[in-house]
Amino acid sequence: MIQVIAFYLFTALLLASAVAVIFARNPVHSVLWLIVAFFNAAGLMVLVGAEFIAMLLVIVYVGAVAVLFLFVVMMLNIDFAELRAGFVRNFPLGLAIAVVLLTELVFGIGAWRAGSIELAPVAASAAPVTTSNIAAIGEVLYGKYLFLFESAGIILLVAMIGAIVLTHRERKDTRPQNISKQNRRRPQDATVNMRPEVGEGVQL
Repeated sequence: MIQVIAFYLFTALLLASAVAVIFARNPVHSVLWLIVAFFNAAGLMVLVGAEFIAMLLVIVYVGAVAVLFLFVVMMLNIDFAELRAGFVRNFPLGLAIAVVLLTELVFGIGAWRAGSIELAPVAASAAPVTTSNIAAIGEVLYGKYLFLFESAGIILLVAMIGAIVLTHRERKDTRPQNISKQNRRRPQDATVNMRPEVGEGVQL
């Protein structure tokens, strides 16, 4: 009974927060509602026994992606009038994309009702599962697919370095930084105790 109540509670909050993400006028409020949606989706994943996916939703999406969205939205100087003008201009394209996504959703629901695809016969005498989902995923990632997992990490690292190299710009209007000179600088050369008299101030 408690599982059913929790399911309907998480589902209702998830749908309400998803609608609030779309209809919120303030982008900061929209990102905050998105964080609420991620938390409720993580709760649904816990109910179905997918603890690893729930942890990914909280750590990766809430802790990194949503917070990044929030900081970007807060740092940008958004002109709401221009934003509304862009919405009206791009409304036909958005409507076309929405129709395509709705069609895919209808086909997906129809395929789900038709039944799942039998990829391989299920053994009648399957061994009972004794480990948790997180332990099983860890064994598969760091065992059978270790090379592919490490290769994906190297590819992401190369992509990050490439983005830094492409976006790095050297400013010509500033003095170049001499790191070795800064390391050789003595404390007495960096700070000077002027010992000013009372009421005379400091001479620069």
